[in-house]
Amino acid sequence: AAMQRFLGLLLCLWALRLPSGIGVAARGLDVASYRERVRAMFYHAYEHYLESAFPYDELRPLTCDGQDTWGSFSLTLIDALDTLLILGNVSEFQRVVNVLQEGVDFDIDVNASVFETNIRVVGGLLSAHLLSRKAGVEVEAGWPCSGPLLRMAEEAARKLLPAFQTPTGMPYGTVNLLHGVNPGETPVTCTAGIGTFIVEFATLSHLTGDPVFEDVARKALKALWKNRSDIGLVGNHIDVITAKWVAQDAGIGAGVDSYFEYLVKGAILLQDKELMSMFLEYNKAIKNYTKFDDWYLWVQMYKGTVSMPVFQSLEAYWPGLQSLIGDVDNAMRTFLNYYTVWKQFGGLPEFYNIPQGYTVDKREGYPLRPELIESAMYLYRATRDPTLLELGRDAVESIEKISKVDCGFATIKDLRDHRLDNRMESFFLAETVKYLYLLFDPDNFIHNDGSDFDVVVTPYGECVLNAGGYIFNTEAHPIDPAALHCCRKRKEEQWEVEDLMREFYSRKKTKKFILKRLPDHDEEENAKDPEDASSEKAGEKRNSKKSSHSLLSCPSQSFNSKLAVLGQVFLDNT
Repeated sequence: AAMQRFLGLLLCLWALRLPSGIGVAARGLDVASYRERVRAMFYHAYEHYLESAFPYDELRPLTCDGQDTWGSFSLTLIDALDTLLILGNVSEFQRVVNVLQEGVDFDIDVNASVFETNIRVVGGLLSAHLLSRKAGVEVEAGWPCSGPLLRMAEEAARKLLPAFQTPTGMPYGTVNLLHGVNPGETPVTCTAGIGTFIVEFATLSHLTGDPVFEDVARKALKALWKNRSDIGLVGNHIDVITAKWVAQDAGIGAGVDSYFEYLVKGAILLQDKELMSMFLEYNKAIKNYTKFDDWYLWVQMYKGTVSMPVFQSLEAYWPGLQSLIGDVDNAMRTFLNYYTVWKQFGGLPEFYNIPQGYTVDKREGYPLRPELIESAMYLYRATRDPTLLELGRDAVESIEKISKVDCGFATIKDLRDHRLDNRMESFFLAETVKYLYLLFDPDNFIHNDGSDFDVVVTPYGECVLNAGGYIFNTEAHPIDPAALHCCRKRKEEQWEVEDLMREFYSRKKTKKFILKRLPDHDEEENAKDPEDASSEKAGEKRNSKKSSHSLLSCPSQSFNSKLAVLGQVFLDNT
């Protein structure tokens, strides 16, 4: 019961908003000016991608051309799509949706990363699908339970399913999109490459009604949990056939990071007590064995002895994750440690030796990663501490000064002398610019507190969308959690809604609605007007008994004019 209340509270706290402007005036930072500079950064990079690199995956900003990196999907276009809407550019969003429908093909003989294809392609398409109506796209009947972007996301995800056909349920790291897993494919996969599917795959299952995606994602998560060490830690790489750990370094950074992230975000998205319980157990072990003076080191997974006293730039997501479970004080202390490294170099080197206070050989680069900015965005929503805006300011200044070139923004090869590399990763537009913009845009629709929302009609009735509480996947693609209740009902949900419907329709003396299946088109035409029916349905609900099933939900709802039953929303006109 305590865990249920805790998770329910998380969903509510996620939507809490402090009054805008607190802390900003204290340091005189011109938020609007930096917001516009971030917008200009996006278009400088995006327009040069279109001019010089499309339809390749990524822009090469030093030579003003393009290259395929993760599978020849026009990846930057997919990754940047929801950022366009967050910046308010609905016309370009609509144009790109049409371009992707016409130009992207997953039936290609390409070896693709299962992890990267999921977070960038499947995640990007799902997010754009769920935001399509808000962007003014003319959606088809049945949306969000159907639509071209959803079908593309499902097609891409199905190409990944052969990777999960292992004795352990843990997936291979690479799959051929045309032929499946290559016969000689290595069975060694990193932990994050196994545990970073539940957000996208559960969303797909809920929208399409096909449970296979969520099932394989859960099986993979549980396999990692089953193979943790006796002291509660997981290593970095594991053999997916034998379940033997190949790399036994335990930490929160590269190779592991998004596994922990998805336990938390999966728990919030799905209101899942088991996933949160798993994370909280890991969190205890992480604090016990890897945390030193608000830094997190790498340790041997079975003994807990320190193996690498380094900070990796990918670890900078951790304060943001801590904020999602309400551990804001610890999050801020760790964030401030990481911020000192940024100030030292004007960016985060890939590896930083904590005792020596300097970069690690051959790990001095900064490929414009988003993680520290991501944490600043989350923590600023929670605290309004102006220090977090200052990180955003420093990021804008550093990236513009060091990384900006005529054809975009280049990876920083070495933070010591500011040498550049000829690559602009798609996550720069998907994540780095997006989190910066959201940090400086307190009124963005992404930060919606539930006071504004849309009611849409689906094959299952009406449901609320765009009310806020978006869950970002690890590529910063926002998923609307309410959408998961629009297209599929678990049995216990179905029973509750059916009880309401039986009473209502028996009163109306109509037999047109057949329970336990969707009405066909003719039945929908002959059904009673939902506007007339809504107040009576709401009245019946007020007198109904409490649901007997255990669900995680906020103790109070902000929709005063609505009655929502697990995603099924009835207008209350009384």
